[in-house]
Amino acid sequence: MHHKLRDRRVQYNDYLRKTLNKRISVRELVFAGLAILCISSLVSPPMALLFGILTAWFIGHPYLHLNHKITHFLLQASVVGLGFGMDAGNAFKAGQEGIMFTVASILATLIMGYLLCRLFAIDKKTAYLVTVGTAICGGSAIAAIAPVIRAKEKQVSVALGVVFMLNALALFVFPLIGHALGMSQEAFGLWSAVAIHDTSSVVGAAGRYGAMALETATTVKLARALWIIPLALISSMAFGKKGRKSKIKMPYFIGLFILGMLLHTYVPAVRHVSPYITSIASSGLTLTLFLIGCGLTRKVIGTVGGKLLLLGLVLWIFTAVLSLCGIIFFVS
Repeated sequence: MHHKLRDRRVQYNDYLRKTLNKRISVRELVFAGLAILCISSLVSPPMALLFGILTAWFIGHPYLHLNHKITHFLLQASVVGLGFGMDAGNAFKAGQEGIMFTVASILATLIMGYLLCRLFAIDKKTAYLVTVGTAICGGSAIAAIAPVIRAKEKQVSVALGVVFMLNALALFVFPLIGHALGMSQEAFGLWSAVAIHDTSSVVGAAGRYGAMALETATTVKLARALWIIPLALISSMAFGKKGRKSKIKMPYFIGLFILGMLLHTYVPAVRHVSPYITSIASSGLTLTLFLIGCGLTRKVIGTVGGKLLLLGLVLWIFTAVLSLCGIIFFVS
C-alpha cells in the first residue's frame, strides 16, 4: 500500500512537471510571436507598448531578468540607427531652437521637484530620481544618477516604475493633444522632447506625428540627454560623502548618433543604405517599447506608492504645460 501511494505521488509530480514545462513553452512561444509581430510594420509603437503591458499582466515575461539589459542596448542601437535618416543642418537648427526650452525646463523641473518632495514628505533619493527622470531623459537619467547618489535597488525600481507608467500614458496622449491644438511638426517634436520622459516614448510619439517631428524630437532629446553629465557632477557633490568618488556613466551612444547623421548628410554612398538602417532602427524601437511594456509587471506597479505617483504626475503635468505654453507663445 505504501509503495502504491509513493508511485502515485511520483507519477503526479511528473505530471505537474510536464504541465509546467508545457506552460512555460507556450508562454515563450506567445512572447516570441508578439516580439516578431512588433518587428513587422503591422504594429505601431503604442500598440507594441500595449502588447507588452498585456503580456506582463496576463502571460508573464519569460526572460524578465534580461529585460533591462536588452532594452537598454536595443534603445541605444535604435537611436543610433535613426541618425542615418536625419539631415545634420536641420538637426543643428532644431538643437539651437531647443536649447532655451531645454535649460529653462530642466531648472524649473528640478526646483518644482524639490518643493514637491518637501511638501509630500517623500524619500529624498527616490523623489530626486523621479525628478531627474522627468527633467532629462527618463530611465536613462535614473540609471546614470542612481549610482552617483548611491540609491538602493528598491528606490531605483520604484522611480523607474513611476517614469515608465507616465511614459506609456504620454505615448497615447501627446499625439492626440498635438493634433487637437493643430501644432506644427516642428513644434510638436520640440514639445515631445521637452515634456516626455524617456527617449523611446519621445521617438514613438513624434514618429506617429510625422518625419519632421521625429527629426526635431530626436535631436533635441539627445542634446537634452547630455545634461546628465553636469547634473551627475552636481548630484555627486550634493549626495556624496567626503573621500568617496562615484563613477558617472557617459551617454556615448549620442556621439554615434551624431556620427551616423554626419555620414548620412555628407557621404553620398551612405545615403543608399540609410533607408534600410532607419527601417531596422524603427523596428528596433517598436520592439523596445514592447519590452518596456513587458517590464511593467504587477509587482513593479504595486511598489509605487500613492504619494510618489502623485509627485511624478504633478511634476510631469507641470513640465508639459509649462513647455507647451512656451512653445505656443515663442515658437508656433
